[in-house]
Amino acid sequence: MVKKQRHVYTQEFRRERVENKVIDLFGEFKARYGAPRLALELKAAGLPYSKNFVANIMRLRGIRARNGKGFHYRPASPTMINVEDNLLRRRFRAEGPSQEWVMDITYIRVNGRWLYLATVMDLYSRTIVGWKLDTSMTEKLAMDALSMAFATRDVQPGLIIHSDRGVQFRSVKYLDMIRSRDCLPSMSRHGNWWDNAVMELFYSRLKVELIYAEQFGSIEAVQSGTFEYIEIFYNCKRRHSALGNIGPAEFERRCA
Repeated sequence: MVKKQRHVYTQEFRRERVENKVIDLFGEFKARYGAPRLALELKAAGLPYSKNFVANIMRLRGIRARNGKGFHYRPASPTMINVEDNLLRRRFRAEGPSQEWVMDITYIRVNGRWLYLATVMDLYSRTIVGWKLDTSMTEKLAMDALSMAFATRDVQPGLIIHSDRGVQFRSVKYLDMIRSRDCLPSMSRHGNWWDNAVMELFYSRLKVELIYAEQFGSIEAVQSGTFEYIEIFYNCKRRHSALGNIGPAEFERRCA
């Protein structure tokens, strides 16, 4: 049963990545490509998916090529506004606490519905300093996770807060929240998930070590399991090769 559940989640994770790639390509080509050409671009990127598969993603996401039937012009594509420079530049080792944070959002499926987990990681100790689990993926989800991080950490001006180009991270409220603390927003380059690889690795571990291994029957169970995994196991006990095979809490204690 666990293997079957893991297979299901692996398929969902792959589909999530392909959907994000389709949206990135749609923005890169400025809404000029429809499903057939986007499918060719996916194939060139090593993702051989059919044009019907791409068309279904576009329909579900409500995007349509400019040359497509029924296209309506919009002044600015949401994939191209409020994009910040990549200040992190894959420097995944910080010299001190609260110098570089990374953020992201992942999907968790429970009983036929989606949950969304936003997390904030301090690259110095790999500690998850803020997180939020909710049933909707909005700017509030990202801001709640960031609020927790601000409340639990001593934040100094110049802190880099890095994310991908998701719409939640490009919202005016989210960016204003960062700048109000004299912090610096940073975003991955277009379509390049390696620019936030550390957070991607955390999500892979969380899904293998928690989500795939459990059979959650309710949202409350996922919330409780996520709290235990992040606050009790990952932050305090889980050994990290990047930290000399000790946990984040022990690393911070030794370096204090």
